Amino acid sequence: MKWERKPLEHIVDFYNGKSIKPSMIGSFPAYGSNGLIGFSEKYLYDKGIIIGRVGANCGSVKISLDNFWPSDNTIVAKPKNNADIMFVYYLLNNHPLNNYAGGAAQPLLTQTVLKPIEFNIPDSTTQRRIASILSAYDDLIENNLKRIKLLEEKAVLEYKCLNRELQDLNSGKKKLKDILDLKYGKALKSDNRIDGKYPVYGSSGVIGSHESYLVTGPGIIVGRKGNVGSVFWAFDNFWVIDTAYFVESEISLYYLYFNLKEQHFENTDAAVPGLNRNFALDNPIFLPQNKKIILFEESVKPTFHLMQNLLQQNTLLRQARDILLPRLMSGEIEI
Repeated sequence: MKWERKPLEHIVDFYNGKSIKPSMIGSFPAYGSNGLIGFSEKYLYDKGIIIGRVGANCGSVKISLDNFWPSDNTIVAKPKNNADIMFVYYLLNNHPLNNYAGGAAQPLLTQTVLKPIEFNIPDSTTQRRIASILSAYDDLIENNLKRIKLLEEKAVLEYKCLNRELQDLNSGKKKLKDILDLKYGKALKSDNRIDGKYPVYGSSGVIGSHESYLVTGPGIIVGRKGNVGSVFWAFDNFWVIDTAYFVESEISLYYLYFNLKEQHFENTDAAVPGLNRNFALDNPIFLPQNKKIILFEESVKPTFHLMQNLLQQNTLLRQARDILLPRLMSGEIEI
């Protein structure tokens, strides 16, 4: 197996993205430097690799194997000279492209900077073999994510069926403060985090991991600053920072998770979006009989456990893929 040192411009042609106002209407995915940003009714390219060009996600690498629209803060790379698109995608993912960024105000990548970057490249047959090994991991991860989505949709249907059974909504009307409390998270700056097995949640979801936890799971996280009223489920022990609340209640958290996702939480701050705790706890909630809530929890618990197992499988798959990736790309592992 022969590998040759080649500049990136010998492997791909570069193209510019184009300004777009993405929406949820349209069948073509629209990409920005941070990945999928919406959809478009038109497309610019049939397939390609999308590289973040500017900002915090400068150097990020995504791929579309279907028609897509790249925004003007991206650069598109399309393979040439018989290069395999999936191989090139993994090749660029294994390389710190953000290290080549310039710009005084914010990071910026240009085609001029990218073109001369050199890589060791095997023949096209070897490229396809490497890509197929890594793609097998990503396919399994994607299938698990689809299964997780279907399982959550199943649980949502069970929740809606339970609520439809309420005979008299007014008889179960309460306020959130009657049945739960929103507890403040605790600051944990990224510099103070030590990577570990416990997820760290903010108002946008998981933002990292830590060696210790703040809250015993499972639990519910509600966005306080920034992503006001966002609701997330933690399957196990977790840390929640001070941009979010966590829920304490004697009522089933499984039931409250779906109920809180339906709540309308209003922004109460002008400068930075914020959720006032007292205002939030004044929101109304309609509860079915406690025995029905218990039956609902018993019904959805196995579904949640399966979702958790699939997420754990994905963690192991990503770890295995990420160990293989640099070794395959360097030729350390012969195939």
